[in-house]
Amino acid sequence: MSEKFLPYALPEIGEEEINEVADALRSGWVTTGPKTKQFEADFAAFIGDGVEAIAVNSATSGLHLALEAVGVTTGDEVIVPTYTFTTTAEVVRYLGADPVLVDVDPHTLNIDPEAVRRAITPKTKAIIPVHVGGLACDMDAIIAIAREHGLKVVEDAAHALPTSYKGRLIGTLDTDATVYSFYANKTMTTGEGGMVVSKNPELIKRCKVMRLHGISRDAFDRFTSKSPSWFYEVIAPGFKYNMPDICAALGIHQLKKLRRFHLARLDMAERYDNELADLPLILPAQALTGDAHAYHIYAIRLKPEAGIDRATFIQRMSDMGIGCSVHYIPLHMHPVWRDTYNLTPEQFPHAHAAAEAEVSLPLYTRMTADDQTRVIAAIREILGA
Repeated sequence: MSEKFLPYALPEIGEEEINEVADALRSGWVTTGPKTKQFEADFAAFIGDGVEAIAVNSATSGLHLALEAVGVTTGDEVIVPTYTFTTTAEVVRYLGADPVLVDVDPHTLNIDPEAVRRAITPKTKAIIPVHVGGLACDMDAIIAIAREHGLKVVEDAAHALPTSYKGRLIGTLDTDATVYSFYANKTMTTGEGGMVVSKNPELIKRCKVMRLHGISRDAFDRFTSKSPSWFYEVIAPGFKYNMPDICAALGIHQLKKLRRFHLARLDMAERYDNELADLPLILPAQALTGDAHAYHIYAIRLKPEAGIDRATFIQRMSDMGIGCSVHYIPLHMHPVWRDTYNLTPEQFPHAHAAAEAEVSLPLYTRMTADDQTRVIAAIREILGA
């Protein structure tokens, strides 16, 4: 192989992030402290519309906190799409509740509102819509169903920064909470980390307490007080989900670059759209007119007439020095969910069909135009175009 291997994803980290991390290390505050508070404030300002933001050590922990805060408990049911990462369902089990998996829209691969409606039972407590790839779900329909049945809505926005829906940024809709991911391959990164956003001050207060062992007072405030401030109370059996300042230091500057990152992703997605349009592929669904697709993932689906299965396609791309991924192997195909809830592919025809054909192409801001040319040329060669 003459050319360097092109990975599926790489973060873009600049000197600003490196210097901010070094400043955190020199300050002595390496766990949750002033940089985390700054990142939370900056993020809330970016989302806008009066939201508050709580930084956590992953989107997984953020979803767990949000579900706990809206009252999900043992015996409840929470509706989630099968077409997602296991996090979306596993956090439901953390609380002793049961995830109820439903199928997706065959065009967008987002949760199907009518499938949600059919899955509601007297035990249903909440819905977790997942904005797959960075494309907003049909939130008007989901919110209407939730209101009709008195259900909570916690958005899994791990892919959806900065996604918008009907002119409003995800995170500002009339839902109970929205949770973002800053994992290494996301649209911005803190290495590991996430954020819970809500307009409900009581929900934020509960998440803040449960984020750090159920302690009644913020540890940073206690440790920086200029007068004796040693007393605290544990008011609930909480968790250890706080974001350290080392991670927040990255986030402060990644957030400042997010709009530039997003424009680069939009340009690359448009080029893929244009140069792959004549091939036997299903290309990603577009955002509503005037709205923003985050393009965390650029997912193609191989049509039958492509004459190649997904595994062979990915191997051929790898042989040509290009990394691809798959988003997702649906939950109903994994032993833990399949066997626990007696799930079959026939229950999820759209998700299952997509899963057999989906390939996620490299799309990240460190890619050059030449890198993308390599990807496109490889696809065209494999498909005989």
